[in-house]
Amino acid sequence: MLTAKQHELIRFIQQRLEETGISPSFEEMKEALDLKSKSGVHRLISALEERGFLRRLPNRARALEVIRQPGDTTPARSLGGTVVAMPSPAASQVATPRAANDVIDLPLHGRIAAGAPIEAFEGQSTLPVPAALLGPGEHYALEVSGDSMIEAGIFDGDFALVRRTNTARDGEIVVALVRGEEATLKYLHKEGGKVRLDPANGAYDPQFYRPDEVEVQGKLAGLLRRYH
Repeated sequence: MLTAKQHELIRFIQQRLEETGISPSFEEMKEALDLKSKSGVHRLISALEERGFLRRLPNRARALEVIRQPGDTTPARSLGGTVVAMPSPAASQVATPRAANDVIDLPLHGRIAAGAPIEAFEGQSTLPVPAALLGPGEHYALEVSGDSMIEAGIFDGDFALVRRTNTARDGEIVVALVRGEEATLKYLHKEGGKVRLDPANGAYDPQFYRPDEVEVQGKLAGLLRRYH
């Protein structure tokens, strides 16, 4: 059984997701439920998580997912003495609105330049990125150094958002590891039994390698630019 406040909170969150696609902030939830502090909101959300009604999406700010509604009377299943609520088949077929303002913390591996090794950042660096910029799959970020891709709109200081993959189609922009030593961001082409890595700057020449000398480590999924 849920308390009246738990019922009220889950209805409020679901309503906001359906109306705007954005999870309400803790301040908005506090005001909507007429609570004295945000700690009360935290306690309610934790209780709803434990009972299988809500889920907090990892590495994302202000992102809550409603797994099931209080009216779902699907029986629970026991696992080793622990009662686990099972969503009903009908509920599992209903698409739950996701927060449109999700933010994901991507690993920031370092700086990548034309024909130079990735310069690793010390410590565990991350870059907060709007989820809308990313598609499916695992991603990481690299800071661009140099002007070898400026004609593709990629400038010095930009952050390349890279989807991890070891394959790419002809003409895609990839992170390529050359001879196991140097990483570069270039257009990938296969030509006459060779791999050609093309810059997007007329001042630089294409680079040719044997297929066994080039390892694709990801392909460009998006760009993030900061203005100072």
